[in-house]
Amino acid sequence: MVWIWGLAGSLIIAGAAYWKRSLSLSGFAAAVLLGTSMFAFGSLAWFGTLIAFFVSSTLLSKLKHQRKSAAESGYAKGGRRDAGQVAANGGLGLLLCIGNAVWPNPAWWIVFVGVMATVNADTWATEIGGMSKSTPRSIINGKRVPAGTSGGITGLGLLASLLGGAFIGLVSGWFSQIGEFGHEVGTLAALIIGALSGLIGSLADSWLGATFQVMYRCHVCGKTIEKPFHCDQKAAQIRGMGWMTNDIVNAVSSLVGGMMCLALNSWLF
Repeated sequence: MVWIWGLAGSLIIAGAAYWKRSLSLSGFAAAVLLGTSMFAFGSLAWFGTLIAFFVSSTLLSKLKHQRKSAAESGYAKGGRRDAGQVAANGGLGLLLCIGNAVWPNPAWWIVFVGVMATVNADTWATEIGGMSKSTPRSIINGKRVPAGTSGGITGLGLLASLLGGAFIGLVSGWFSQIGEFGHEVGTLAALIIGALSGLIGSLADSWLGATFQVMYRCHVCGKTIEKPFHCDQKAAQIRGMGWMTNDIVNAVSSLVGGMMCLALNSWLF
């Protein structure tokens, strides 16, 4: 009955996020299921790292929301996360947690850390980078692009990515220090690994967003957007693969960050 603690914690945290309008109803249900399952199949370490991501990113999503509203109008998802976005950010982490429960190995945890560092880095880059006063530049060619454009990056966004990944690195490093996974990782090493894997995964997200992610153009306002409907009208697809949605991009890039974390850990230790 240990999972009861995970259910209780998930209900409290996801409930607060729903009340603050950071989660939709489907997002609330998905977050409760994800958190409870993570605690049941894993432990406080897996659950705690997931919660560290969720709480920090939710708080940032409310920071200066008015300044970011214009940019967010073109995003596939707005400020309220739905079930799809919750799954894209935490679904792979849950699969890794289940994998560790079935076939225990420290590698599952290391990849998990990279995955969570990436989704946290990407979220921090979006939330903090969206407040940048400088015009974003395309990750492909360096040209200036409108705020909210997929693949657009800023200096503030890159710094936020590093900090977001480092934050998850510190949280996971603390759990490693208490010896749950059979080896210790120093605080500085955990910070560096988290920061680098998160940054690289976040950059992979931007690159995929600028190349393969499906994009549309609104017939009414002419804006290039990530979602198939805008201004209450169906938008026209202008590039990318129809199945490569923002959620798929998030999931793929988080796997990139996870593999990078495993590679960095192997190289350092």
